[in-house]
Amino acid sequence: MPLSNDDPRTNLPMPDEPLYERLAEHYRRVIQAGTLAPGDRMPSVRAFMKQHRVSLSTALQTLRRLEDAGWLLAKPRAGYFVRRPVVSKLASVQEPAVNALPPGAQFVGLHETISRVIERSHAFPDALNLGGATANAQFYPTSRLQALTMRLLRRRPTLLTEAGAPGGAMEFRQAMAKRALSYDVVVSPDELIVTSGGIDAVNLALRAVAQPGDTIAIESPAFFGLLQILESLGLRALEIPTSPTTGISLEALDVALSAYDTVKALVVVPHLQNPLGSVMPNERKADLVKLCARHGIVIIEDDPYRDLVEPADAARPIKSWDRDGNVIYCPTLSKVFAPGIRLGWISAGRWHHRVKMLKFAQSRLSDTLPQLVAAEFIDSGEFDRHLHRFRERLRGQRDDMCDAIARYFPRDTRLSPPDGGMLLWVGLPEGVSSEKLFEAALTQGIRVAPGSIFSNSNLFDSFIRVSCPKPFDHDMEMAIRRLGQLVETIA
Repeated sequence: MPLSNDDPRTNLPMPDEPLYERLAEHYRRVIQAGTLAPGDRMPSVRAFMKQHRVSLSTALQTLRRLEDAGWLLAKPRAGYFVRRPVVSKLASVQEPAVNALPPGAQFVGLHETISRVIERSHAFPDALNLGGATANAQFYPTSRLQALTMRLLRRRPTLLTEAGAPGGAMEFRQAMAKRALSYDVVVSPDELIVTSGGIDAVNLALRAVAQPGDTIAIESPAFFGLLQILESLGLRALEIPTSPTTGISLEALDVALSAYDTVKALVVVPHLQNPLGSVMPNERKADLVKLCARHGIVIIEDDPYRDLVEPADAARPIKSWDRDGNVIYCPTLSKVFAPGIRLGWISAGRWHHRVKMLKFAQSRLSDTLPQLVAAEFIDSGEFDRHLHRFRERLRGQRDDMCDAIARYFPRDTRLSPPDGGMLLWVGLPEGVSSEKLFEAALTQGIRVAPGSIFSNSNLFDSFIRVSCPKPFDHDMEMAIRRLGQLVETIA
């Protein structure tokens, strides 16, 4: 039956809700009820239009909305099919305690531990890398980027021998400023400074707002690259408990900021936090801006994975709530566009001029060629099509990896499947050391990231970060099976 103009849940008119949203909600409930089972084929676009008496645009928006949310799978030249629901057979990762006062800030001292893990990983170059945070090269638009590069060089043969523009190429800055508008971030091209990836932007932001010895609040666990930066800058880390589902605890942060009055800034990853995979709800992002403004601390928003969140409308940056320049926004294209190009940008708010001078002092000008390639690719609309395919491929791999971990790891393993991306934060059974598992796995040709490198306080040695960087094949399945056996042995 076609869906009426009334909300099927309440039988009341819903004039303000787009029709494609109501249609998508209708099919979500149908799939949840089991009326449409995994593997069932959806009506063709033409049949969908006829059945619901809607336009081609509405039909496509509905089907793509369901696909982005993980309910449907698009198969080339075959149509849309109902996906099997991903229901982890393992208990979720435990939520952190948020009422207790976090331990005081400490100088970061993980350089030796992180360096040892990295060096050990590099000593096994042929190991299956399940410890990184970058997808295989085949997932990126290689041939198109090559063609764009050659065309640009033919059109501007002196491009590689010209000095770049201060702040970055205007074409790239205009493209990124325009794209930022689509997720409610208003920034002019002149307020945007090009960086060598996201970690360069975060480094600049920290140097702009803090001095050696200052305290920086961070999520716990946190990306080990951030811990390395803090250590290199002589900064103290104040670890704030972070949820595997909703991100940093505002309650714990409020308690900490009330108790410690020396905190200069907060570094936060709101979308698919590394390593947890959590996504902050929009209402908590708005509350975070208010909380930090009340305590007078800067927010440094590190946002490398926003484009991989499912559904995409959940990924509104914290920066979009900023009205006084108190949020320094640090996105990057490296994870979603081309890992071989270290390309990001920073919108530094009140610290724009300070960051601009620091960027010039630290690394002078950014390479122009990759900026122009990225600008053309993004302006053409190809970037959004690439992201759509990328999210779909990652979703399938993530589902398969979650199923394999549930099948081969001990039953008391914990896992909270994330809403996008390629990283899984796996809680090991009690008594299993991630560092011991890391070493044992290397000898079996498998590389994982031990949880001990994601905290300065040794809180997460019972976790590992596992990535889903490539199609799930027989080799991947056997690797997860071996990992599960090693966990049993270590336990």
